[in-house]
Amino acid sequence: MKRALVLLAFLAGWLLLSATPASAHVEVVSSTPGDGARLSAAPSLVSVTLSENVGIQPGSIKVVDLAGKQVDAGPVFQPGEDAEQLAVKLRPGLPDGSYLVEYAFVSADSHPVRGTFAFVVGTGPLVTSAGAVSAATGTDGVVDAASTSVRWLAYLGVVLLGGAAFLVLCRPAGRTDRRARLLLNTGAGLLLATTVATFVLQGPYAAGRGIGAVSDFGLLADTLRVAYGKLLLLRLVAVAVLIVLLPRLLRPEQPDKLRARFENLTMVTGFVVLLTFSATGHPVTDPVMFVSVTADLVHFGAIAVWVGGLVQLGLCLHRPAPDEDLVPVAAKFSRLAAGSVAAVAISGAVLALRIMPSLSTLWTTGFGLLVLLKIAGLAALLAVASRSRAAVRRSVGEPAEGTTKTLSLRRLRTAVAAEVLLSVVVLAVAALLTVTPPGG
Repeated sequence: MKRALVLLAFLAGWLLLSATPASAHVEVVSSTPGDGARLSAAPSLVSVTLSENVGIQPGSIKVVDLAGKQVDAGPVFQPGEDAEQLAVKLRPGLPDGSYLVEYAFVSADSHPVRGTFAFVVGTGPLVTSAGAVSAATGTDGVVDAASTSVRWLAYLGVVLLGGAAFLVLCRPAGRTDRRARLLLNTGAGLLLATTVATFVLQGPYAAGRGIGAVSDFGLLADTLRVAYGKLLLLRLVAVAVLIVLLPRLLRPEQPDKLRARFENLTMVTGFVVLLTFSATGHPVTDPVMFVSVTADLVHFGAIAVWVGGLVQLGLCLHRPAPDEDLVPVAAKFSRLAAGSVAAVAISGAVLALRIMPSLSTLWTTGFGLLVLLKIAGLAALLAVASRSRAAVRRSVGEPAEGTTKTLSLRRLRTAVAAEVLLSVVVLAVAALLTVTPPGG
């Protein structure tokens, strides 16, 4: 643990001095015509230049006149070689007057950004462009709350599936435990359901529509066109494969070669699931995306192994199987948890320092305060975990039977239960972080 802290301090210093922080969400860098421009003749097209390449998103730019009538013609397209520039053509022969440009983009980290700007042709008055060139999401409150809740449940599903590592590495005898299997199946079911829910909610979330728009086929098609929708489909396929692999992974009697094959397939499929989370969050806004995405994969994977193992350990401590000695199981998990904790700490520091615009973001923005809250939660987890490790050490060094050993296991059971509850809170904070811009 001391080596991990030394490495953490080195990484923090290096990143503070050399890192180029990621931006929050996509922003409009410039537009043609500019906001408030007065033109002598109507332009042939309206274009915007963004801070990142979001691809061509249908319907993301609309132009209306004072009566609210749409005056753009044709789909959104890239007018030149600049991938960050998008445009829409206008109808020919537009009369003098004011025109309002409405834009709505989904950034690389899956969050919507929308706003307006206005221009006038001729000598007429300029329409007020409330929220001009802004980053307001305008998301419906119910849809926003539902999306955050679904993200939390998705994280919970991943964590429950992370308990498979506990069964493979620490408690092979648990493969036949129906309760352990039920936890893994619950995790897979949660992940399957939340992936579908995320897909249908993304359209209303990005378009600022209400919960009733989840069945709008146009919005579903819009979600499918962007990278986020495709990654959700990949996650759906990966979870379906996991559901097929889990019974084979947990089969108690099978040749070692076949068991190793299922373990490898499960590990690769689990990696794909984690990648679909990391590739759709804040890490993809980092100019050096490989660093942040890798750190996020390590961070989320280590949390899944750690907390998923805690849930499995708590289950077998609460109601042990007959004649099962849990002391060696707890001792193995203690070593696994120590490595996971070090990975969580180091990768979390890399993520925070790469994603946040500046160190002052920690205490001046909602995102930073959530990061501090998550750090506090992890610190509390570490404090309780140290109690668990002490109980394990006492149990290992004591006789096979005795009141002292029983007391140590009872303390371990209490500590693990507290860790699981704290983990639920930390996962909730993590879900809030994914929907909060790093810069605000």
